[in-house]
Amino acid sequence: MDEAEEKDHLMQLVGFMNGKEMFGVDILMVQEIIRGAPITAVPNTPAFVEGVTNLRGNIIPVIDLRKRLNLSTDRQGPGKNWVLILDIAGRVTGFIVDAVTEVLKIERDSIEPPPDIVVAGLESQYVQGVCDIGERLLILLDFNRILLVEEIKRLKEVNTGGPRSSGSAR
Repeated sequence: MDEAEEKDHLMQLVGFMNGKEMFGVDILMVQEIIRGAPITAVPNTPAFVEGVTNLRGNIIPVIDLRKRLNLSTDRQGPGKNWVLILDIAGRVTGFIVDAVTEVLKIERDSIEPPPDIVVAGLESQYVQGVCDIGERLLILLDFNRILLVEEIKRLKEVNTGGPRSSGSAR
């Protein structure tokens, strides 16, 4: 198999943990991984929006992935949270996870479609596929579905201060 065929055959994922479950995201979506980023809460945002953070002069929204996926909100990792900075349809967004574990190379044909039933407490619409990686099952998340177009528009408003209200000024 030549190098081009290998690239088509293999997929690189960033593995991360939320609770006892291992998840993965295509490495091509990952812009950066940071630990313990200061997050500023923003009022009047959905419950899953933890706030915003300043990443080298760029204000980006930060989503609590556990809240967004309706998972238990009991953090399993030590101390500071990890934030995966992802590019989702041209929009840079941070996602809080318990731990970032490793970069994995998997064969594309080893990814099975998500079962129709719930996987690890997740709705199957958020799952792109599942893959057996030895002793563990890796859940490949579909971040394009985790944040819908309408939600991305709302997050852009968080970055820009949102639409101006006609209410009284402070």
